[in-house]
Amino acid sequence: MMNYSLGKGEHQNWVVSDVNFSEDSLGKSEAIMYLGNGYMGLRSTTEEPYLNEVRNCFVAGTFNKFDANEVTELPNIADVTRVDIRIDGKRFSLEFGETKEYVKQLNLKTAELIRTFDWVSPQGKELRFHFRRFVSLENLHVIGMKMEVEALTHPVVISFDSGINSQMTNSGAQHFHEGERRIFDKRFVQLIQTTTESKIDVVVNTVHKVMVNGKELEKEPIMEMDRRKVWLHFETELQQNDTLTVEKLTTVHTSRDKEAGHEPYDLDRLREISLTNLRQAFAKGYETLFTESTAAWQTKVWDRNNFHIESEDSYDLLALRFALYHLTIMTPAHDERMGIGAKAFSGEGYKGHSFWDTEIFILPFFTYSNPEIAKSLLKYRYHGLAGARKKAKENGFDGAMYPWEAAWPTDGEVTPVWGAVDIVTGEQTKIWSGFIEQHITSDITFAVWQYYQITNDQEFMDKYGYEMIFDTARFWASRLEWNEAKQEYHINCVVGPDEYKEHVDNNAFTNHMAHFNIKLAMEYYRELKTDRPELFASLEATLELEKAYTLWTEKIDNIYLPQPRHEDLVIPQDDTYLSKKIIDLEKYKNQAKVGSLFREYNLAQVNEMQVTKQADIMILFLLLENKFGPEVKQANFDYYEPKTLHDSSLSLSTHSILANDLGHEEMAYSLFKRATEIDLGPAMHTSDHGVHAASIGGIWQSVVLGFGGVRMLDGKLRMNPRLPKHWRELRFSINWHGSPLHVEITSDTLTIKSETKDYVVVEVFGQSYQFVEEVIININK
Repeated sequence: MMNYSLGKGEHQNWVVSDVNFSEDSLGKSEAIMYLGNGYMGLRSTTEEPYLNEVRNCFVAGTFNKFDANEVTELPNIADVTRVDIRIDGKRFSLEFGETKEYVKQLNLKTAELIRTFDWVSPQGKELRFHFRRFVSLENLHVIGMKMEVEALTHPVVISFDSGINSQMTNSGAQHFHEGERRIFDKRFVQLIQTTTESKIDVVVNTVHKVMVNGKELEKEPIMEMDRRKVWLHFETELQQNDTLTVEKLTTVHTSRDKEAGHEPYDLDRLREISLTNLRQAFAKGYETLFTESTAAWQTKVWDRNNFHIESEDSYDLLALRFALYHLTIMTPAHDERMGIGAKAFSGEGYKGHSFWDTEIFILPFFTYSNPEIAKSLLKYRYHGLAGARKKAKENGFDGAMYPWEAAWPTDGEVTPVWGAVDIVTGEQTKIWSGFIEQHITSDITFAVWQYYQITNDQEFMDKYGYEMIFDTARFWASRLEWNEAKQEYHINCVVGPDEYKEHVDNNAFTNHMAHFNIKLAMEYYRELKTDRPELFASLEATLELEKAYTLWTEKIDNIYLPQPRHEDLVIPQDDTYLSKKIIDLEKYKNQAKVGSLFREYNLAQVNEMQVTKQADIMILFLLLENKFGPEVKQANFDYYEPKTLHDSSLSLSTHSILANDLGHEEMAYSLFKRATEIDLGPAMHTSDHGVHAASIGGIWQSVVLGFGGVRMLDGKLRMNPRLPKHWRELRFSINWHGSPLHVEITSDTLTIKSETKDYVVVEVFGQSYQFVEEVIININK
């Protein structure tokens, strides 16, 4: 059972807790309390094992293909979290005996996982357990664990096995060759793994410090090895009131690490580096390492973002901090060759692949708050141009056609071909997204443009951005299909953002975004040819821009762009959506679990109904806001929102932002609250397979872009804040054109402070303000 109020004092509204152990609902806390630092992620399983647990540890970028018939995925590396404990020779488990005052919690401020409880054994002996764990943000390779066991009522013999277990799989798929195992000085344990196909080496080291009442145990451990496993066995006797303390420190290094990538690569050198790192960590100990990591969190995350909400419901602030915590640990900010997985590092769902989720729902946080990380994520897409060009060529198109699912940047398309069972036919359902969900190409272009407009990072554009925009525009020009009868270009047989509508023609979002992509390329073509002839010449040599521009010019004005209908201003989501069957969706709108529609219909049947999985037309309004007037937005919101089931976690935040724009403040907050509860809420099975990374990005968007009213429109900064009625104040920081801006919003005023002496121009409710250092604006309308 979830509890959000256990944080006290300086940790108030920082702590997420599970206060009721249940072996039937382990996945919730394992996923939402997972630990990480962008380099790796560690699912927060308990130390002692349970049948329904899922132990995962992933390292960014270590993709491997298990078999020729499988797609590449992040492999589950060796586990170090499991500790097999015995009390008086009997296996310790909370399934036996009596458990009192159980609390498992994640402190977002310090990024530490804590679990405490008192336990009475079946023999009536009471012990107090206290577990702690962190993954360092200061030293990206370090995992720290600490266990304390106090004998409260009787003497007990306590023993435990702990080490490195590489008998791990991805739902049965074993990604590693069995590697070498060693124990140095009867203390430092090392295990080597190598992926079967990509041949990436992983070196895992661990060390223990075992103490009773603060004095290190003199008795040497028993050293054990088994297939894919190496561990130590410790045993001691505790008298009443004695305390056993165990510190376990681990380092993880791979041959994909940047520092290991210098030629010639040498595994022995990597082993030496990793073991040295562990020895240095061991000399410091858990508490020092944890203090260093906590300081890094404060400096790099909490101080930098300066977020605060004064709300009558303290959950709102906790939810925002939860989002910032996860946005930090899901992002491989250390390496531009790596992207963000749809489940982050919290579970095997979506195999660690990157989707449009990153550019549309996650990247805006970094573009506004930490542009260097945003640049790294966009450079990941730049490195993916090779795979995008390969996909375009394989499909008979020009330019760069980005994969729906991406792994290592040069891999190209890695979407699985087959998915879940069809409840009507009993056959396996084909996943069409990898073939025909193509809007991701223009989504990435939009993100490049948005980054440039917000940051003014000309160097990025010169080295990476222009090439991406031009080559994606080349793809769209070749993708357009001429309709002779209507004398216009169509984009047929696609999947738009609404994945309940497959093989549709002229999805409005896809068409408008493709048009945006080509038009943007034309603007930059003219600009570079006139003002930057040397850069233009280098790009012309690679991309044949003269030829491409001729095609763009011929086609741009003849692309069919779905427009509002005269009778009701509704924009057709695609050519046939508005003619499809309308059914009563009330029970599905109020569903306790997403996807309940598919208990009664299969996808082919849903394809023929006016029912939408997630924001489609609405996301178009958010990205290309200035193309549509308020009457059109209102008409389409009224039409599509009742038909949108929000079965995708990406959907609620977009609808929340638009609801707030349109003045539906109570609905906006309700949708925001539902978005926060996808992972953080009280339902105990929503996150079993991992957190919903894009939805977490959507939480930030709902607060800053929605309630804070922050937008970049045509290269200009706008803020039209509308706070929920029960919010007294909202504070946050963003970057605009290189100037850090600190924003404070109340019901009456908007205050913006700049850290630089540069002029800042902002539009607020239609009025332009130019200021240096600070401006205070009355927004009480």
